[in-house]
Amino acid sequence: MEKKLYTIIVYTENIAGMLNQVTAEFTRRMMNIDTITASSSSVEGVHRYTISLWGEEDSVHKVTKRIAKKVDVLKADYYTDNEIFFQEVALYKLSTPKVLADSYISRMIRHSTARVIEVNDNYTVVEMTGQTDAIVELYNEFVARDCILQFVKSGRVAVPRASQEKLSDLLFDEDYKRKAVK
Repeated sequence: MEKKLYTIIVYTENIAGMLNQVTAEFTRRMMNIDTITASSSSVEGVHRYTISLWGEEDSVHKVTKRIAKKVDVLKADYYTDNEIFFQEVALYKLSTPKVLADSYISRMIRHSTARVIEVNDNYTVVEMTGQTDAIVELYNEFVARDCILQFVKSGRVAVPRASQEKLSDLLFDEDYKRKAVK
């Protein structure tokens, strides 16, 4: 079977320890999480985890199903890249003397979707929001120019291409209402 990049979106009640419960399912199956982003969702009191990982569809399906069965998990779905809109954020800390000495570095910043957010005598901080490949490509360009001091990249922020968030349907489902009453 072919490994592909999958994004799992999990909605949970906002309860301490839920992230640990969710990530434990990956550990049990020896699956490595590539990125994870946690945030509130569009529904008050509901938390959202966006997890990306490389895997085979059968394994991703099984782990998603196990996560969905947890008591405080409201919804869990997995997606391929063509089923979602996603972005990541990266910060590049560059050597200001090297940036000033090499005009190509400034051109790279201008021609990408990046923007300069801080400049001082020692370093320049550049921010880029975009797809993983473009973020890594700009990083590699900075490495090739020997100007990178630090680099950090966020996990994915993603929404399904479906016209409405599936969680909103769930909130009106009778089984969910009975579960939520506890």
